Amino acid sequence: MPRIFGAADIGSNTAHLLVAATDGELVMRIDNYNEWIPLGEVVSRKGEVPKDLVNDLVMAVKEFRRICNDKGAQDVYVFATEGLRIARNYEAVIKKIASEAKITVDIISPRREAELSLRGVMLDTKNIGANLVFEVGGGSAQIGSIHENRLDEEVSLPLGTGRLIAESGISSPCSRISLRAAETYIEKVLERCPIKTETDVAVVSGGVARGLWRALHPDGEKILSIEELEYMVWSTSGLSIDRIISRFNVKAKRAGTLLPGALVYRSLMKKFGLEKVVVSEFGIREGAILEMAAGRMGKCLA
Repeated sequence: MPRIFGAADIGSNTAHLLVAATDGELVMRIDNYNEWIPLGEVVSRKGEVPKDLVNDLVMAVKEFRRICNDKGAQDVYVFATEGLRIARNYEAVIKKIASEAKITVDIISPRREAELSLRGVMLDTKNIGANLVFEVGGGSAQIGSIHENRLDEEVSLPLGTGRLIAESGISSPCSRISLRAAETYIEKVLERCPIKTETDVAVVSGGVARGLWRALHPDGEKILSIEELEYMVWSTSGLSIDRIISRFNVKAKRAGTLLPGALVYRSLMKKFGLEKVVVSEFGIREGAILEMAAGRMGKCLA
C-alpha cells in the first residue's frame, strides 16, 4: 500500500516542501508548498544567514509540519543544501529551527545532494541513456556522471544563480561589463571541474532548470537547446524584471534567475559539447521520498 511522506529542502533560492504518496517505485504528488528565501545570494554576500531570513526559515518549517500533519504524512524529512551549508552561523540556525518548529534539519553533503537528485530524476529519465546530470541552484551547481543509472563522479561548484549575482553584479537589465564578469567567473570556476565524461545525452533538474524550461517551452516539450539558452541570455540581459515577467510569463522571483541560470547552463553545455539537454520534472525531493520509503532516512520530527 502507498505511504505518505513529506520531504522538504532548504535550498539556496527556496524552502520547498513536497508531500507525496509512494509505493517505493512511483511518487504521486499530494501537495507542494514553497517560500522564496534567497540564501544563496545573501549568504554569498554576508557569510551568514541574517536574522530576518532565520525567522523566515522557522516560519516556513512550522508550515511544513502543519501541512504534513494535515495531509497525513507519517514522517517528514527536512534537509539543507549549499545556502545553509556554507553559512558560518548554520549551527545556530538549525538549533533555532529545532527549538521553535520541533523539526531537526539535516545538512547534507554535496555527494548526498547529487545522489538524492539522481534518484528523483530517474523517475522520468531512466531510459534515455543519460551519462551526465546537472542541477543549478541558488548557491551551487551539482555536476554528476552517471553509469548504469547510478552516480559515479560528482562535483559541487559555486555556480548557483544567487552566487553568480553576488560575484558579478549582474542584474536585469544587465551591462556588458557585468555580463562579461559573470561569464569570466563561470569560465574560471568550470576549469576546476574534474569530470571529463563525453556524452550526447544529459539531464537537468531543479527549480532553475524548470524555470527556464517553462519560460521557453509552454508546450511542455522536455528539451532545452543551447540556441534557446543563447536567446534567453540575449533577451533577459536587455530587459527589466517587469518585462521578463510579462514576456516569459514567470513569477517575479523566478524572473531574476533566468539570466544567471541560462548563463550557467549554457556554459555547462559548451564545456561538455552538448547541443541539447533533457529536463526532468522530478528531483531531490522525490529522491528523498523514495529513500524514506526504503527506510534509509532518519526521522526529523522532534
